[in-house]
Parts: sequence; structure tokens; C-alpha cells
Amino acid sequence: MRPSTHLFRRLLKRQRRPLSTAPLSPPNAITYPEYVKIVEVGPRDGLQNESLVVPTQVKIELIHRLVDAGCPVVEATAFVSPKWVPQMADSTEVLTGINLRRGVHYPVLTPNVRGFEAALKAGAKEVAVFAAASESFSQTNINCSIEESLERFVPIAKEAHANGIKLRGYVSCVLGCPYEGPVNPDTVVQVSQALFDMGCYEVSLGDTIGSGNAGTTERLLDRLIQEGGMPPEKFAVHFHDTFGQALANILIGLQKGINVVDTAVAGLGGCPYAKGASGNVATEDVVYMLNGMGIKTGIDLEKVVHAGQYITDALGKTPASRAATAILAKENVQ
Repeated sequence: MRPSTHLFRRLLKRQRRPLSTAPLSPPNAITYPEYVKIVEVGPRDGLQNESLVVPTQVKIELIHRLVDAGCPVVEATAFVSPKWVPQMADSTEVLTGINLRRGVHYPVLTPNVRGFEAALKAGAKEVAVFAAASESFSQTNINCSIEESLERFVPIAKEAHANGIKLRGYVSCVLGCPYEGPVNPDTVVQVSQALFDMGCYEVSLGDTIGSGNAGTTERLLDRLIQEGGMPPEKFAVHFHDTFGQALANILIGLQKGINVVDTAVAGLGGCPYAKGASGNVATEDVVYMLNGMGIKTGIDLEKVVHAGQYITDALGKTPASRAATAILAKENVQ
């Protein structure tokens, strides 16, 4: 029997009701955080791995646009050798040229004492150090072993503490190495613990070549959190999207209690030591996903999309973000 017109209209009206954006609560008791802190790494990790050297004023304008979009943390630059990383040769000019906004954090990368001293002189209030979970990657990237790299960070940590500077840690290649393949999770545990021991308030777990998936991500986080006893709230996740798995991996991180995610506007970046590795997961895509889950970020999606358009125009490329591509296409039609 066909439903009456009246009943059909009632069903249609019910279907048109907007879907709830309340935080998801799966039946298996997994809960998601109410708020996720986005650490925007595009101006440093993104531009550092782009082939084109962007003018200083363009970098500063990008940072201003990201802050205006609501990004609470924007990794501004890296104090590294201009010989090896020409994209970051203007680190002092960038950091001193930013109109700092109250409540926003502007960390910078300092891989050695010389870089830390330059960052301190330029007015940095937060610095970051990075170590690899792969011996081969460590030797290729910074010409020393994992143990030696950690030893280099000890004086940085001491100086940071003495000067009231916050210290963040990165672990690269946590799920795969371009030279060794899969990485032993025990090494990730050891490197993470070493960074915590030297005073890092947060450690970002980096899937540098983007080889991870939901399964490998879950197993690694279980090793760190459940077996290793490390608090999830002290970790961040940092995924590259080479195989299109970054959003799924982030979702696993949220399920494990991690509420800090590193992203790059427009999916900027890559890895010069990993052939075929694509850029960081796009800020726009992550914010779009979290908005749909009812998880707050404080970021205006439309504004961050236009910030991505600004920097990709400067680079002569198109945004790698799927969400940005769809939103910009819709705007162009209207």
C-alpha cells in the first residue's frame, strides 16, 4: 500500500532535519574530546619542504592570516643553516616581523644550540627539537645517530628551562622509514620517553613518509599509552597524507585520547628524504572533519581556506586540501 501524501510529507520533512553535530559517542564506549588543539605547521614544516623560496613578507602575511582564522598555535619558522635549508634563511626576520597576538603561540624549530641561541635572541618563547625513530633517517637527515641527536638536545633543554622557554619535541618516522621500512615501536617509546625526560611538555608523533594506516597507528599508540603508560594528553599526532590515510589515523588518535593535531594549511610540505611522500595533512580537511563531529577547534574554516589559497597562489600551485578545493569551487560557481 502506498503511503498517503500527508505521511510522505511528514517523512520527507523529518529527513530534511539537519544532522546533529554533537560529539560522537560510539556504542563501544569510545569517547572523543570536546576540543582539539590544532598546531599549524604550514609556515615552517610546510614551506621548508616546498621547492620555491617564499618572500619574507608573504610568510609573515600567511602567519597573520592563519592567526586571524583562529589558529591557536602557528609554528613560525626554523632556525637552521641557510646552506641546508634556504627556505628558512629569513627566520629572524620572520619571527621579529610578526604582529604577535595575545594568547597565540609561535613555536620555532631549533635543532642545535646555535639555532636555539639565535631564536632566543629573536624573541622566541617556545622552541621545538626533533629526533628520528630510525637510525638511517637520523644519519641521513642530521648526520648523527639517534642517541647523539638526543644528547645534542640536552643543553638546549637546560637553556630553555633557564630562560623560561617552552620545549616541544618531535619524533619523526614513527610508522615507517624511507630506508628501513617499518619502524620498531619500542624505538618510538624510547625516543619519546627521552624527550619527556629532558622537559618536553608535548611530543608530536610524526608519520614522516605517510605510510601509516589505522591499524599501524592504533598498534603504535597502544604501545605508547596502554603498554608504555604514557599519558595521551602529552602527545600530538603529525600525519602526512601520502596514501590518503591521514584523517583515518587522526581519528584513531582521537579515540586513544590525543587531542592535539599538527596540520599544514593547503597540505603544504613533503619530505625531501622520502621519494613520493606528499605534504602534511591539510588543516582545512581536519577542521572540516572535526566540525562534522561536533569537536571544537576555534578555527574559522572559510578563513583558513582563503589563507591556503593565498599561499598556494604565491607558490604557483593549487591547494592539496579536498575540503578547500570543494569550498573554493562552490564559491566560484556562486
